[in-house]
Amino acid sequence: MRYDVVHQSQFVYLNGCSTPVLSRLSYRANDPFTVSLAFRIDGDEWVEWDFARELLLTGLTEPSGIGDVRVRPDLATDDDYLVLELESPDGYAVVEIDVGDVERFADAATAMVPPGTESDHLDLDALIADLTTARP
Repeated sequence: MRYDVVHQSQFVYLNGCSTPVLSRLSYRANDPFTVSLAFRIDGDEWVEWDFARELLLTGLTEPSGIGDVRVRPDLATDDDYLVLELESPDGYAVVEIDVGDVERFADAATAMVPPGTESDHLDLDALIADLTTARP
């Protein structure tokens, strides 16, 4: 494993289904403001959502987010779960994920890049080059 990347796989409950879905949280030091949550939907096919790391960190203790991704503790039924609501033009999903798993992931990500130091890890020249490079 690279030292600038945190990956954590776990099973989550999607849309209240009783069968858990394999998911993966990822964080990279060179993209310090973003976390990724991916769901395996079929064989090697994954659906991935990228959103603000701060949204996830805040969502561990209080409702967070007003857009396509919202995160909150599940205080209504079970405080062992974190609820993520994902919305896109293609649909809406509710994900329940174990709070302990997310806390371990968040601890590793913040140990790698402490909150407030994200800009120290961001290579703006590389980001601009990537955004302006013509793609076929």
